[in-house]
Amino acid sequence: MPRRPRTLVVAGLCRRAGRILLTRRRADQPMPLLWELPGGKIEAGEAPREALRREIAEELGVRARVGRPVDVIFHPYRDFDLMMMVFSCRVFGEPRPLQVAAVRWVEPAGLAGYKCLPADRALMRRLAGRSMTRREATGGVR
Repeated sequence: MPRRPRTLVVAGLCRRAGRILLTRRRADQPMPLLWELPGGKIEAGEAPREALRREIAEELGVRARVGRPVDVIFHPYRDFDLMMMVFSCRVFGEPRPLQVAAVRWVEPAGLAGYKCLPADRALMRRLAGRSMTRREATGGVR
């Protein structure tokens, strides 16, 4: 059986005042205009946390403090397998859409109203379906 390409990415579960940060993909990207957690690909020789800090700075123009891993997601797309490491994250400043189409802070209960990337859907359902502890509401990052 031939080996499928595997892509390793990082995503930030960024919370502020109980809301979760989502970004919308640009129209010129694969899977255009779908919503996702901020993040992206890990470059060669780059540590996952550093990749997430870099991606957030590039995409949203803010500094991020990356906390503990909260999930690892595997999703088989048609042409490749995705491995996504999700970290708790705190951003400093107001995110703006520099390399994404839009940025939005969303109440967990409202996540179901956003058309997300397939790899993000199960996590979004879990986040929408339960209340958060105080520590989770701040992203576990101080």
